[in-house]
Amino acid sequence: MFLNPLKPPVRGLWPTLCLALAGLCTSAGLAQAMSVTVLQADDQPAHAEFVRQLQDTQEPGSRFALLRVTAGSTTAVAAAAEAGPGAEEDRANAGVRTRSIRPASAVDAITVAVGAGAARVAIDRPGNDPLVLAMLSRLDYESLKAHPALRRADRRVGVLLRDPAMADQLALVDAVLPRKRRLGVVATNESEPLLRELQRAAQGWELQVEYAPDARSLATALKTVLPKSDALMVLPDLIGDDQAATLAVLRAAATAGVPVFGASDGLVRSGGLAAAVSTPALLAKQARTLGQKVAAGTPGGATLVEAATPATVRVNVTVARALGLRVADERELTERVTAAR
Repeated sequence: MFLNPLKPPVRGLWPTLCLALAGLCTSAGLAQAMSVTVLQADDQPAHAEFVRQLQDTQEPGSRFALLRVTAGSTTAVAAAAEAGPGAEEDRANAGVRTRSIRPASAVDAITVAVGAGAARVAIDRPGNDPLVLAMLSRLDYESLKAHPALRRADRRVGVLLRDPAMADQLALVDAVLPRKRRLGVVATNESEPLLRELQRAAQGWELQVEYAPDARSLATALKTVLPKSDALMVLPDLIGDDQAATLAVLRAAATAGVPVFGASDGLVRSGGLAAAVSTPALLAKQARTLGQKVAAGTPGGATLVEAATPATVRVNVTVARALGLRVADERELTERVTAAR
């Protein structure tokens, strides 16, 4: 029996198919019609690259506006006007590119704040556009959680952390040092949110945690934790974000013959063994997807928090050789870590 191509499918299937197609069209329309306003409060290279990537990957028919803001102020110090037909050609010298001058409605407009300074400005601004706070450290987010404006009933909020989740970082340690389960950590009093995340992810691991409330106590904490550890994890906290403290950790670990892991290229360049890192390009892509999720959500709901998706693994082959370790190349380790997700 031949089916008539003009005859509707089996009863019940045709309405379902129509609804599915309508959903696809709606999703595509959301991506194309999305209006993105970016708030930037500093010129950090990673933040600037994130903004460029977000700008260069706009969907056709979308609108992009960059506002320079002053941290601690709710007023934009530089704003973008609507661009005419020649704006695309001038984008290399302009702070803003607009691909469409179609007015954006509140439904298809999102605001993306880049970094902690811009995030503080964004949550104090009037309006109820869906809000994405991007390129924040976990501790940045923890400091903002109690802000009343972040819990407004009429606003949807997403948070994109700049560092990969602890589970991804543990997957890297496991890929480099299989069957090694003693992981050392030197933490500060402000590190508790990071430690709680690490403890939840570290089922089957033996964590060795020491605290260093100040710079003077760092050496003592390292002397205690290093002999009991197969590897040391540098957290993105007051130690991991301070160059002098990080170098002190790397020197002590090198002397003890203990490999150091973290979540930044800088750590690996300075003497760490390996790090699972994201990139501004991937973070920009993730921020756009998160923005669409937030825009489709319900106002007054819980803040949607996502850790960075690790894009690649960095390895210091000189350090690996000095420690007598045979480590897989970066591409293979990247595949292992991303597969573990």
